[in-house]
Order: sequence, then structure tokens, then C-alpha cells
Amino acid sequence: MPLSEEEQRILGEIEQQLYASDPDLAKEIADSTVYRHAARNLKWAIAGFLLGTVILLGTLHISFVLAFLGFVVLLVCTLSIVRDLRRMGKAGMSQLSESMRSSGLRNSFGSTGQRMRERFRRDDE
Repeated sequence: MPLSEEEQRILGEIEQQLYASDPDLAKEIADSTVYRHAARNLKWAIAGFLLGTVILLGTLHISFVLAFLGFVVLLVCTLSIVRDLRRMGKAGMSQLSESMRSSGLRNSFGSTGQRMRERFRRDDE
């Protein structure tokens, strides 16, 4: 059910007040999407998958137990990747690919470095 003109006006006023009172929060809310959490988990699962592959291949000739540990990491990360891809669905994947195209590959993997620099600057001041 669409909003009435009065409800849209009230919602617009609330949005303007939010931008005026806390612009950082408003920017963070505007940048976040429904699929952000699943995408973040997907990135960590892919990193874990690569780590599991390195552990498996690197320790196969040293120890069967360590190689099995690498296989378990691979298995858990693969299941996590499948789960997150299902959560995101077709709409989430297209939204993720659009955001990666528009912001570039470096920005699509998060702004952790930028947040850390800002945090250290705040501590210094």
C-alpha cells in the first residue's frame, strides 16, 4: 500500500532532521543495504576458503591431521558461501555487482582502512 502525500511529507521531514542532526549516521544508513551483512559474510567465507586451500595443500606432505583441518576449513567455508549466496538471492547479487561496478573494486571490499585512519585521527585530537 503506497504512502499518502501527508505521510510522504512527514517522512521527508524526518529524513531532513536526521541529515541535519547526525550526518554520519544518515550516510551510513544510506550506504547500507539489506544484503550488506550477507555480502560481508560472503567475503570472509571466500577468504577462509582460500586459507583452507593453502592449509590443505601446504600441510598435506607434513601431517595428515593438519591437512584434514584445512579440509574442514574448506568445507565450512564452502557451506557458508552457499548459505550466503542463497540469502542474497538474484536481487542481492545484482545489487552487489552494481555497487562493485560503480564504486570500484577497492571500495567494494569495505573501507576498513579509512575507518581506522579516522579513528586514530579522532584519538589524536
